[in-house]
Amino acid sequence: MGEESPADYRSRRAIAVPGSKMENQHIQVPDYKDYEYPLSQAYKIACAQLSGIKDIAQKCRISGLECKEMERGWEIAVSYLGQSCKITFPDIDVLSEVPVPLREKILIMHYFLKADGIPLSGKIITFRELPEGKVYLRTFAKRTTNHLVKFFGEEPELLLKTAGKLGGSRTDYGDVGVIIPAFKYVPLTFVIWKGDNEFPPEANILFDSTITDYLSTEDLIVLCEIITWKMVGFLK
Repeated sequence: MGEESPADYRSRRAIAVPGSKMENQHIQVPDYKDYEYPLSQAYKIACAQLSGIKDIAQKCRISGLECKEMERGWEIAVSYLGQSCKITFPDIDVLSEVPVPLREKILIMHYFLKADGIPLSGKIITFRELPEGKVYLRTFAKRTTNHLVKFFGEEPELLLKTAGKLGGSRTDYGDVGVIIPAFKYVPLTFVIWKGDNEFPPEANILFDSTITDYLSTEDLIVLCEIITWKMVGFLK
């Protein structure tokens, strides 16, 4: 059932989901205003790194992404959580049919910068096995799996319903498991184990062993947190 202990996943307080068995009715999504300055700095750094790419077409071939040369530059197509996005050059931006939040623009940029097109291995690993995963394990649980237990532990079938809105599909992990294709080469497996009289519900997020060829451990924490709260938001 994963390497984290049940205590790492235990919900601190119940927050209701309409139609669920929980009694409270308010879902509070994190406020990220305190991160605006560091996010703007990270965005500037990512833009500078992208501007330094000398051969856009070659980088796209290496990363397995499609690009198109336009009259005034390039467009790189990136599939992200079921939506089509594009990175534009030389006026660097990340665009989609709906506005892309700054945190997610940075993730999409980082994916393009780091991606090397290595095929998926099919070998599943836990967060603990990532570089510095043991160091960040409590942070990861606090920002992701604890909330998965809180909102989906009692009714794990809700995970299927919400993950489907992000392009997710069912998989045979845990009592309920879904694979969400965050990017072309970044499938994330979200897993819930139901509780019983002896053990509380548990949750985990699993990765293909090639994950570090596409995103850093820090970016994965952010990505998994974003996905978690998107799914929670669908419960409203």
